[in-house]
Amino acid sequence: MTAVRLLAQMRAHEVSPVEACAAYLRRAEELNPRLNAIVTFAPDALDVAHEAERLLMRGGDVPTLCGLPLTIKDTIATRGLRTTGGTRLFAEHVPAADAPAVARLRRAGANILGKTNASELALDYESENPVFGRTNNPHDTARTPGGSSGGAAASVAACLSACDVGSDLAGSIRIPAHFCGIFGLLPTAGRVPNAGHFPPPDGPMFAHETFGPLARCIDDLELLLHVLADEKNDIKLRRDEPALRGRQFAWYTDDGVAPVTMETKQAVAAAAQALSAAGLVAVEARPPGVERAPDLWLALCARAVQRQMCELYAEREALAGPSAQGMLARGTNAPRQTLDDYLAAWFERDRLRGELLAWLETTPLVVAPVGAVPAFPHGARKVSVDGREVSVWRAFSYAQTYNVFGLPAVSVPVARSTEGLPIGVQIVGRPHAEREVLTAARIVESALGGWQPPQLALSTDGHDPL
Repeated sequence: MTAVRLLAQMRAHEVSPVEACAAYLRRAEELNPRLNAIVTFAPDALDVAHEAERLLMRGGDVPTLCGLPLTIKDTIATRGLRTTGGTRLFAEHVPAADAPAVARLRRAGANILGKTNASELALDYESENPVFGRTNNPHDTARTPGGSSGGAAASVAACLSACDVGSDLAGSIRIPAHFCGIFGLLPTAGRVPNAGHFPPPDGPMFAHETFGPLARCIDDLELLLHVLADEKNDIKLRRDEPALRGRQFAWYTDDGVAPVTMETKQAVAAAAQALSAAGLVAVEARPPGVERAPDLWLALCARAVQRQMCELYAEREALAGPSAQGMLARGTNAPRQTLDDYLAAWFERDRLRGELLAWLETTPLVVAPVGAVPAFPHGARKVSVDGREVSVWRAFSYAQTYNVFGLPAVSVPVARSTEGLPIGVQIVGRPHAEREVLTAARIVESALGGWQPPQLALSTDGHDPL
């Protein structure tokens, strides 16, 4: 059931918050041992559900998310609930305060069921760390759900929670959504506060890392954005597709950095066709500057991440897991970045962003791959695309681009590979045009089916049901 529908049923007293909470906890009890998506459960979830039930029974106005069971990525601070960042450095860390985004969810009445697994310190496109181990993709347990918000995407896809909130510095919401066949939104940089993240988005990372929702439908993304962005007006879920009629959009499957599979190309073309059928005008064109964005991400953020890891693990290197160890080695051996080099990248990014924003004035929506391939096997460092080997980092240049330019982007499931793996595409828009992006995504969702549940069935003999 979607979050929007569940909330409506709870307000109509057709389902109680306690029933909803208990149902999700039972689902997690059945499937989480096979997925390892939720790594810490909130001990007070049923108490919060009982309080939500009292509010609903009392009548009158209730908070927007009253009683909604959701989860939060383990890199985002939750008051009184363990938040480790996937590192041994903070394996038992319990924050004294919520991240501002989490505080907004609580004020809106959300019931936080627990925390979802991530890569160690959000460093990788997998969700495995030395504290909690590996999370499996609910569509194929031999494959990763992506990272770093992989536990979030696996939890939502397998219906262990209604929604989740993750973080995205280089595709960490959209890539797991793509791998797990759900929806994930990267809001405009700065629209949702990113304080309370561990590791903290300090220095140049502050301008590129964004919190955003993961859900099983576009309506739920829109609802969560309303709360996370602290919008004061009442939420009104729109059906304003005609407003986009006649609007031009671009689509592309080659960013000049990484090739994509034929099935990925077909998925992007199918999304473009859905928009065209709704009256939008398609132009096959690559937006200006996208071929430079991945290298600019490295120039602007990679050295900052390396430096942060070296400071965090100084004289405690033995506590680092494989992802952090690799980052420490690169940080030690990497050539020093000069101030002039950094400033040159910063100026180039701003120049290219200006050109892209001017181009978006006449072509305000873009449809593109999320990455080169669907979910890859656990531990892969390279992927194969039509016989060509590409590093995992390069394979997701399409996602990194829109962190660099600070644009809103939503990952939408549109197809399946021959192995039955979900394939998503991303729809990108102008700064603060999330409503326009979500409206276009809703057209694609309606035309191509949206979220499809993984084929899960709990076996009677205790063997892996996936």
